[in-house]
Amino acid sequence: MRLVSFFCLFVCLHLNGQSALRNVIVDNQGVMRWEDSKSEVKGFGVNYTVPFAHAYRSAKKLGIDPLKAIDEDVYHFSRLGFDLYRVHVWDTEISDTLGNLIFNEHLNAFDYLLKKLADRNINYVITPIAFWGNGWPEPDEPTPGFSAKYGKDNCLTDPGAIKAQERYLFQFMNHINPYTGLAYKDDPRLVAIEISNEPHHREAPEKVTAFIRRMVEAVKKTGCKKPVFYNISHSVHLADAYFKAGIQGGTFQWYPTGLGYQQELSGNLLPNVDDYHITFDATIKQYKGAKLVYEFDAADVGKSYMYPAMARSFREAGIQIATHFAYDPQFLAFANTEYNTHYMNLAYTPHKALSLKICSEIFHRIPMNKDYGAYPENSRFEGFSIDYAQDLAVLNVEDKYFHTNTTAMLPQNPSKLAHLAGIGQSPVVQYDGTGAYFLDKLESGVWRLEVMPDVLITQNPYGRNSLAKKIAVIRWNQNRMEIKLDDLGPDFTLKPLNTGNTHQPTVVNGQFMVAPGAYLLVKSGVKTTWKATDVWQNIRLNEFHAPAASVDKTHLVHQQAAMTVADAPLHIEAQVISPDPSVVVQLQVTSGSSWKLINMERKSGFNYVAEIPREQLTPGFLTYFIYVKSGDQTQTFPAGKPGLPYDWDFYDRTPYRVRVIGKTQPVYLFDAQEDWDELSLTRWSGDSKLLPTDQLNESEFQIKINQLFQPDNENLNGAVVHDYTVKHYLNAKINHLRGQLSGKQTLVIKARSLDAGPKPVQIALVTKDGSAYGKTIELSPEMKEYEISIKDLVPVKTVTMPRPYPTFLPYFFANDNAGSIKLEDIEGLQISIGPGLLEAKLAEQHGVGVVKIWIK
Repeated sequence: MRLVSFFCLFVCLHLNGQSALRNVIVDNQGVMRWEDSKSEVKGFGVNYTVPFAHAYRSAKKLGIDPLKAIDEDVYHFSRLGFDLYRVHVWDTEISDTLGNLIFNEHLNAFDYLLKKLADRNINYVITPIAFWGNGWPEPDEPTPGFSAKYGKDNCLTDPGAIKAQERYLFQFMNHINPYTGLAYKDDPRLVAIEISNEPHHREAPEKVTAFIRRMVEAVKKTGCKKPVFYNISHSVHLADAYFKAGIQGGTFQWYPTGLGYQQELSGNLLPNVDDYHITFDATIKQYKGAKLVYEFDAADVGKSYMYPAMARSFREAGIQIATHFAYDPQFLAFANTEYNTHYMNLAYTPHKALSLKICSEIFHRIPMNKDYGAYPENSRFEGFSIDYAQDLAVLNVEDKYFHTNTTAMLPQNPSKLAHLAGIGQSPVVQYDGTGAYFLDKLESGVWRLEVMPDVLITQNPYGRNSLAKKIAVIRWNQNRMEIKLDDLGPDFTLKPLNTGNTHQPTVVNGQFMVAPGAYLLVKSGVKTTWKATDVWQNIRLNEFHAPAASVDKTHLVHQQAAMTVADAPLHIEAQVISPDPSVVVQLQVTSGSSWKLINMERKSGFNYVAEIPREQLTPGFLTYFIYVKSGDQTQTFPAGKPGLPYDWDFYDRTPYRVRVIGKTQPVYLFDAQEDWDELSLTRWSGDSKLLPTDQLNESEFQIKINQLFQPDNENLNGAVVHDYTVKHYLNAKINHLRGQLSGKQTLVIKARSLDAGPKPVQIALVTKDGSAYGKTIELSPEMKEYEISIKDLVPVKTVTMPRPYPTFLPYFFANDNAGSIKLEDIEGLQISIGPGLLEAKLAEQHGVGVVKIWIK
């Protein structure tokens, strides 16, 4: 039955088993179930913060109505298949120092958000207490709440703070949302309550139990029947104390690539998400506790392949519901200022957003606790596939076909397809744009198409950001699309649905030019009564939200090769976006005394490619400029300035510069002077530093560690691992040299011990499948060059770097299928202090200095 209004939609959803009496229980197996149907609770979605803190302030600064922003973003949640939401409420903005709830603009916006989520059939987990100030990434503002008075640590111990939290929780749960007419405690969409965000308990177990019990009782005495959860991934040695307080489940997070790398991480990171191993799971099972994930992200990773692997590992670990952290509001995603180590938005990071859509399917399709094996075998499961090399995740089942990047994978059953979503090319939909598209079957021969505008990330989104700095731009292009659906055939019509969209292209053999917007597709000869205002599932057909076009100048994104090899062509790629869609892009290449002008060919989206012929590649240095021409105007890069480099007044003539080496020359993997600030460390050490040597343009990175093992306050019962590892990511240095590596025979390290005597150090190369091949050598206090035959590199443990959070997760990854090393597959360099040390030396201070590492 087709519904024709949001009111009808809302009524239907709430009468279809979603009455105010619906509740969640935790059964005697530790599984959350809907009390009425006894079916397992499943859910997947995001954290999202517009009602509070930086997001709310930024909306006001930019002249954006926060409620309108909520409308737009929640619509996108529905397109991504989310049915769960979570947030840690900024209690400091909606309470006073005594814990009284304050109804203000923040609480009003939160109430509005909950109503809009309910209208879209999206449930929620609420964490009423965040403890934080409201500033990040700005300085904190003065706020009236108890957290501002006491601070996070004192909130866990101070009697006055504890009373304030009890009062606040009681009033919060009893608060009646004016948009729904329901108290939070009675809201059928509220799945569970998590008391507070990431408490760091340091007291004795009995005191911790007493504190949590008071919080639980404050919630329960409101008459709330919802399960009460507590964060148990911090101070995990207190898990028993947590459950003794009467909680019904524990909450977890996962940051498998660390936080705050300040630039995009490279290489295959799937080994980091191979297994979400909860070391204290026996305690959870003892108390029949349920498990949910309140936050997760592959931080500082711009690729789409990671999230489905994380979702699989969560389900294997018995996790029922999960929410990604954090979805950037559409109005703010151009700058990514809220949490710069994270970046997620349908319009601005479409590949990653579609990856979350696939995650939602994983949470609803695969069973809990089923083991899918280890990487790489677990990259294909239950109709899902994950491919690091292609940056691709795919859902391919009978009625659904989702992909995060171009794929050649054939759909499982083309005649049964009903829901498609993707980016780029596939056997079913060929699309030249860079935004996401959605294609859904309304009835036989009638489909709805939605196309997002094109986007290009123009700067590092993970660095220091500002509302005054655009890191991504939007362009509303018309792009070629071809649809090959059995149900539509090659002859169909397109009718624009969304307000303001007048684009109605002619379809020729399934091909047409499409502009951003929503469209009704009708097969030739089919009559339909569908109207733009009709409702399908949890959306209205004519709904469409996207950022305005923001390309006000030419942007060029290009990563020059660090090195290449002589007598072989060099492939050059660049992405160009400009107010003029018909720009011409050229390379002006200089090698020695010769130069050449080469046209770059536009492939798809904003991608331009060219090949510098082998005769231009002679040992020495290759330099080139990239010209972007629009009419009679030329802009020259890397300067990004108008004009040509040989104009008399073109004052920034610095070109792109590539080192061209001969086939017998060494390939440098690490140079401390250039690469030290890109290293990933087991943990930060204030004593480690870069120092110049007595050689010109040479420096030594000194690694100094007081203790190899440090007790972890978050995991006092954790395994003792005496290891300190430094990792360097190699792709940017060697991608253009991979074919040259296979003939190399020796790994050379210029290094020394910083201690009085010799120091064993393990040097290892990490390949793209996560395997590490290394050897332990002994460094003397004198600076020397040490040679290791490639034949002597044997499989060793890979340290999962960057170090994941929470800290109870595995320290090592071991690929059981590792064979012999293939140098052309290396992606990382691993330097470890610990292997080879005598037991008596493990507790001592350690130091090594590294200058350079190369292969010859």
